[in-house]
Amino acid sequence: MRIIPVTSLLALSLSLPAHAALPNGVAAGDVSQSSAWLWARSDTLGLVKFEVASDTAFNSIVGSFNAAVIDAMQPVKGVVTGLAPGQQYYYRATDATLTTATGSFRTAAAPGTHAGLRFGVTGDWRGELAPYPAIANVAARNLDFLVKHGDTIYAERYSGPAQPTASTLAEYRARHDEVLSSRYGVNSWATARASTPIFASIDDHEVVNDFAGGVPQVGGGFYNDTARYRDGLQAFREYMPIADRVYSGTGEARFDGKPDLYRAQLFGSDALMILTDARSFRDAGLAPWNGTPGDAARFLGESATLDRTLLGRPQLDRVKTDLKQAQQDGVTWKFLHIAEPSMNLGLAAASDRYEGYARERTELLSFIKNEGIENVVFVTADIHGTLVNNLTYSPDGVNQIESGAWEISTGPVAFEQPFGPTVAQLAAGLGLLTPAQLAFYNGLPNDIARDQFIKQLVDAQLLPLGYSALGLEGSGIPFENLMPVVPGIGQLDYSLVTHSFGWTEFEIDPVTGKLTVTTWGIPHYSYADMTNDPASVLARSPQIVSRFAVAAVPEADTWAMLAAGLGLVGFAARRRC
Repeated sequence: MRIIPVTSLLALSLSLPAHAALPNGVAAGDVSQSSAWLWARSDTLGLVKFEVASDTAFNSIVGSFNAAVIDAMQPVKGVVTGLAPGQQYYYRATDATLTTATGSFRTAAAPGTHAGLRFGVTGDWRGELAPYPAIANVAARNLDFLVKHGDTIYAERYSGPAQPTASTLAEYRARHDEVLSSRYGVNSWATARASTPIFASIDDHEVVNDFAGGVPQVGGGFYNDTARYRDGLQAFREYMPIADRVYSGTGEARFDGKPDLYRAQLFGSDALMILTDARSFRDAGLAPWNGTPGDAARFLGESATLDRTLLGRPQLDRVKTDLKQAQQDGVTWKFLHIAEPSMNLGLAAASDRYEGYARERTELLSFIKNEGIENVVFVTADIHGTLVNNLTYSPDGVNQIESGAWEISTGPVAFEQPFGPTVAQLAAGLGLLTPAQLAFYNGLPNDIARDQFIKQLVDAQLLPLGYSALGLEGSGIPFENLMPVVPGIGQLDYSLVTHSFGWTEFEIDPVTGKLTVTTWGIPHYSYADMTNDPASVLARSPQIVSRFAVAAVPEADTWAMLAAGLGLVGFAARRRC
């Protein structure tokens, strides 16, 4: 960060017009037991002062720093340290016009404690669909943190008025500013980010669709050496309240000197949160399946046997090391965030998912199984729907082995169209649905019926390949469906929601260790819906569209009593409002 003398900034601020503001609000992120990053963007050059307090009146300031705005489209951020674990803090940012915005965050609980945990995960939002009523309840949920899972902008897709594809630093910055700004008098992201600390990584649309950062370039280097990649990542890191780290000492040219978005953060002994970058270092995708039975064998065989990477060896080794250490340290849940799904979803569009890098996926899942790492949950976004399944792997591309881990995909906040309609149209294009079947799907009376149609369609692609059907039934994972029973329909399905915009909440009980997973959603809408009747769209309130619970293995109360009897572990429960 460039530092400008305070005297120079003060003189500058006295000459500035009084109309400036903090148009994107404030944010905190990368919280640990003792630190947090704070962020703001002022549209006025000059000094931004950040202050952190232990009380809402800011009588007890525990940390502060100044940051210089040298470009109105470039946010500022910095880290505050020396904080206490498991504590609520309040912060404010004041710019050169004396405009102030406030926020709050909670630091991570100290290792060895079981204080409970509640966090959210989401991804995939397009600028023209702002201001995102699907996340309107995030602030009220009192989350410990929120994971932004990538596709935080769409550099090259737009349903609204014609927009150039973003490919320069200025254009990428403009897209980030768009999604973080007010529209129709509402700024959902500013509200959410002010209340909830952020962890964030990329998928592809922060740069360009389906890019693979580890692909060698003509003339030398990799895609992650190109100007477009560098600009996209610079804008992303500028607009997120995260530390700007880079890889060094790996000995791999595709890693060293490149942005390091990997995060591994403990929250007491309740959970380890691992966030990965599944784009910047991956090899090129396989040639897509062409829809024929003969090509299925080719795709499955190549994916299972060719030595190719999605995460890159240095990052994969970090994942394995951190998972194993968490298991050894008695951490109950291990959440592994990878932007693209790891679950089997069939051959269609599999080149871009972990299915297309199955040899590495097998290495990771077999490691989890063979090392006895328990309570591993893979969390993803990208596919624009909520799907739940157990995770299997196959060394030969044919026979499936249970890993003991499971996965949930989440989102989108706003993507036109979501998983259900997209998959139905894709299936029709591949000949997997007849015109009559597509017409039947389109004529179904509600999203519950349409979701079940899509579930049957997906399962029809999974079962012939020996994969598990969607859901956790029959997997041995101790889960409970918490969805209501509806007369004439029965108990609603928790395992698939594909016609909603929304996000997913994870809550760990501090006593039993049970994990409750709740997906909040609103009916999806189009750009035309938003522009023609914004009041109607903004009135859509997030409701529970999927909910289930999974017991910790072994159940936390059992091992807690044993540990307590041995005098090894202390437990603390945190009251939530």
